[in-house]
Amino acid sequence: MTRSTILKTSAAAVCIVAFAGCADLKPIQAQIDELKSQVSKLQNDTAKAQSDANAAMSAAQSAGSAAAGAQSTANQALAAAQQNSGAIAQINEKIDRMFKKSVSK
Repeated sequence: MTRSTILKTSAAAVCIVAFAGCADLKPIQAQIDELKSQVSKLQNDTAKAQSDANAAMSAAQSAGSAAAGAQSTANQALAAAQQNSGAIAQINEKIDRMFKKSVSK
């Protein structure tokens, strides 16, 4: 036999052995099916996590809006208190002047 015939026969034998080893694909198919199942579960988990994150973001924005409203109300109350404090000081000053006038007469 010539070298090329021996080489071709050896290559054919290697291919036959390789294909024979790949003939049982059921375990590999089972692993592929399991991986598909895991990917599907992960996609569902990711979608739920995204939904939860969106809900948390919405709640945080709502809380921020409520806090801004509360801050505005507090600022208005502070301004009113300062204005009232000034008015009270003026009234006290008038009362003091009235007593001083009545005592001096």
